[in-house]
Amino acid sequence: MKFTGVAALAVLAAGGSAWAQAPAAPPASAFGRIPAVQDIAISPNGQTIMTLGGGPSQRAITFATIDKPGLPALDLGPVKALGVNWIGDDYAVAEIELWHEGSGPKSSYAFARDVAITPQAKAVSRFLEGDPVSQAAGRLPVVGQTRGPSPKAIVLGLRDSSGPQGGQDTRLKRKGQDQGFLPALLSVDPATGKGALLELGGFDTIGWDLDLTGEARVREDIDDLTHKFSLYARQKGSRAWKPILANLDEEAWVNYLGYSDPEDSIYLQQPGPEGDQVVRRRLADGVTEAVGRPAKGLSISVLFDHRRGSAIGLASGGEQTVIEWLDPELGGVHAALSRAFKGKTVGLYDWSDDRTRFLVRVSAQASPAEWYLFDKARKELSPLGEEYPELKGAALGQTRWFTYKARDGLEIGAYLTLPPGASPGAKAPLIVLPHGGPRSRDDNDFDWLTQFLATRGYAVLRPQFRGSTGFGRAFELAGRGEWGGKMQTDLLDGIAAVASNGEADPARVCIVGWSFGGYAALAGATLHPEAYRCAASIAGISDLGLLVKEELQSSGSDSANMRDLRRLLAGASPELISSTSPLQNVAAVRAPVLLIHGDRDHVVEIEQSEKMAAALKAASKPVEFLTIKGDDHGLAQSANRVQLLQALEAFLAKNLPVKSAS
Repeated sequence: MKFTGVAALAVLAAGGSAWAQAPAAPPASAFGRIPAVQDIAISPNGQTIMTLGGGPSQRAITFATIDKPGLPALDLGPVKALGVNWIGDDYAVAEIELWHEGSGPKSSYAFARDVAITPQAKAVSRFLEGDPVSQAAGRLPVVGQTRGPSPKAIVLGLRDSSGPQGGQDTRLKRKGQDQGFLPALLSVDPATGKGALLELGGFDTIGWDLDLTGEARVREDIDDLTHKFSLYARQKGSRAWKPILANLDEEAWVNYLGYSDPEDSIYLQQPGPEGDQVVRRRLADGVTEAVGRPAKGLSISVLFDHRRGSAIGLASGGEQTVIEWLDPELGGVHAALSRAFKGKTVGLYDWSDDRTRFLVRVSAQASPAEWYLFDKARKELSPLGEEYPELKGAALGQTRWFTYKARDGLEIGAYLTLPPGASPGAKAPLIVLPHGGPRSRDDNDFDWLTQFLATRGYAVLRPQFRGSTGFGRAFELAGRGEWGGKMQTDLLDGIAAVASNGEADPARVCIVGWSFGGYAALAGATLHPEAYRCAASIAGISDLGLLVKEELQSSGSDSANMRDLRRLLAGASPELISSTSPLQNVAAVRAPVLLIHGDRDHVVEIEQSEKMAAALKAASKPVEFLTIKGDDHGLAQSANRVQLLQALEAFLAKNLPVKSAS
């Protein structure tokens, strides 16, 4: 896992043009700018940079060898590439999402595989392609690698379970009786893609953390029968697992923050009077000590150097992520670059083993991300590319962070983006843009949908409603069971706060959302119809009962996903699920509704939008429904994003014109 720095905690899923189709660009010379950078990685020796870029309809992987001419490229075509990394200096790895077309929508699905590529841009293997058991997995993530002259990738795969564990009394539920596979760590040769078993998990195992030799040092279990969480570890030189945390509530897994190889220690989070405190526990003797400052009212995480396996910083923050550096060398590099790019967010995205060359991501709310190579020895910065090169020099909206009180007194943070060149007191029409998740949050990075709406003349409000992550465990838990309740009124209170400052017109408001945000948009139109002039749902949920049914069908009644959904809904009764499902409340709709959904969405089924469209039409309510062909939940293809934005722009122009007729 690459340490991704300050606001670069997640690379934009699509990259490419948000406004228009990007033409395919010819290969550039070394250190020429790569168009529409999605992901990037530097080889351990610091000599070669691998870039995943180009428009989403024509992805390409390019290799720039430092101080040498030429830029070999591998054209991927119109595929969804998820990311890139290196296994040693001789092989790069790209994770590619593929689509299996079954006989019907319920038998069609997406799956991801890793492809090894040489620096000469030649694909040489697909990991575990000849492993029929592991091929049953939807994803085979690379979770580590070995070091040395012939490094291997450590992949999380599968092995046959050879039947359930336990006795023969079939009246008793036994572990694994619904599972045909066990999780396994496999050592994979990137040259051939073939793997060998390193570690076999049990029916309870949900994951491992490794040291730099590829040896598993930490194991996380959730009991298949009791759903209790346990954490096991083994110190260097030992093969015996010892319990660190045992039989805790399933959600206690969030208290484990990672393993540090040089210290042979684990990092844990503990609550305290001053906020959550990170502690380090040595595996050899169990000695525990506090690390860094506590974070009150904020979530906290540990950042690790994937090259050295060491803990390098503690990340937390409200408006933007703040790092308390534990590694003074990296902290010094980050401080120097932050001064060079004053007013922007600087992320140390990747670096060479000797820490002389760094890949740096620089961005801001009104400035799409740009990528640089920083050569520390030469004290040189070389531009590599942009995520949205088409927006170079475009006038974009300005964003500010503010907080407001919800009606029950809870403090809510929010971002407000005003149209470019907005004059004081202009009171632009307002778009409320709740994020997905709901266990997610917006950040202080460039957001293409926000900026698109702002350039069309709208003020855009992104409230971090209760249930959002990043603001402490209590804030997240406050959203349990409140999907159609206080999470909705948090949005209304945000509108009131913006209106009280005279920055938007409270009588001209539309709500737009994606995924859970799409549910929030439809819930706004049905549960608070007086508040919105229109609503647009992109890949959104319309019926919570249908969502539960779909999860039951795909994962089973006792799956981790199903248990998680039950917690998010706080075990809501059928009556509450019905009363807070937009599909069951279409009679209340007053405003026009736009529905947009990809027909290959495997996160939120397109059935959610199909049923909502049919119900609105049957009730003679104004509705438009756009099906995006051949795309998934993120609508990553450039042409499809253009189609989405054109439909959204036309819908808003008709139902929430910037120039009011009154």
